[in-house]
Amino acid sequence: MTEDIEVSRHHAVRFPGISPRAYEHPVDRGALATLRAVPGFAQVVKAVSGFYNERGERLMALASSIRVGPKQYPELDRLRHECAETLDLPSVPNVFVYQDPRIQASAVGMDEPFIRLSTGLVELMSHESLRFAIGHEMGHVLSGHTVYRTIMVRLIGLQLSMSWTPVSALGIRAIIAALREWYRKAELSCDRAGLLCGQDPTAALRAQIQVAGGIDPARIDIPSFLQQASEYESVEDIRDSFLKLKFVETETHPFAVVRAAQLQKWAASEEYRAILAGDYPRRDDDAPASDWKDDLKSAAKSYKDSWSSSADPLTKVFSDVGEAVSGAAGKVWSKFGNGNGEGA
Repeated sequence: MTEDIEVSRHHAVRFPGISPRAYEHPVDRGALATLRAVPGFAQVVKAVSGFYNERGERLMALASSIRVGPKQYPELDRLRHECAETLDLPSVPNVFVYQDPRIQASAVGMDEPFIRLSTGLVELMSHESLRFAIGHEMGHVLSGHTVYRTIMVRLIGLQLSMSWTPVSALGIRAIIAALREWYRKAELSCDRAGLLCGQDPTAALRAQIQVAGGIDPARIDIPSFLQQASEYESVEDIRDSFLKLKFVETETHPFAVVRAAQLQKWAASEEYRAILAGDYPRRDDDAPASDWKDDLKSAAKSYKDSWSSSADPLTKVFSDVGEAVSGAAGKVWSKFGNGNGEGA
């Protein structure tokens, strides 16, 4: 499905051969590394799910929505080509616009992924914000997230069919919770991909303000909006902390305000500036899928850093307990680990 790409932007930075590792959140990479380490796991799911569902979903998209092209939503057609060329995708995914007043977008399929945009999103967002939204979905395509999202959907169905077996249901629930945690981080990853496509943090923020409920971004005070994320992260009552865990468990996407603050933080980082300067990992240099230890270490470090900087009382309790246990274990190992009282 490779197409010739005509790009209208002449001053945007492009990223030849960019690896998705350049923008993927550390916890996203760690979770994917664990899944990819299972021999044949992704390939089996891809074969079974892609044979029927992808064909059916593509037929439904053709029959019930508008396929973007030079004569249908030509402005979106230019954006899809620009984003595909910026991230150097090997082929340009089709884009379909479907009737729905909600602000929604998704990447569907595995062998030939395509992107779906709701009319609510297309009507509300500016040209630059649409570039961010389409770039976000291109990030899902480049990272291969649709394979693992399918695993999550299948397991949710399995959970419902096994709900009469308490032990099995609890086990599946734990796996689904882990996959949802990964997918929330995958959304943060692809927000970064959208920013790389648009290279405009303000347009990305406007898009996320609209997702959160800002019909007209001009009527929203940005410092006040971002302050909401700070207040959410720094609740003082531990009961609020438990409520946050309860509410987020069943979500597949991060909460909109928190998500916006996360992306603005990355936009101000040295990592983002380095990518724009051409310093980023290439797909040709990616390590084999079995080499996942560094990704797991990065994920652990990301969690540790977020716990250490969090003002949430429950998170601080977990962090303090973890430090205490780690310190006690270190003292025991120092005393007995090598038989002479010296730490290893």
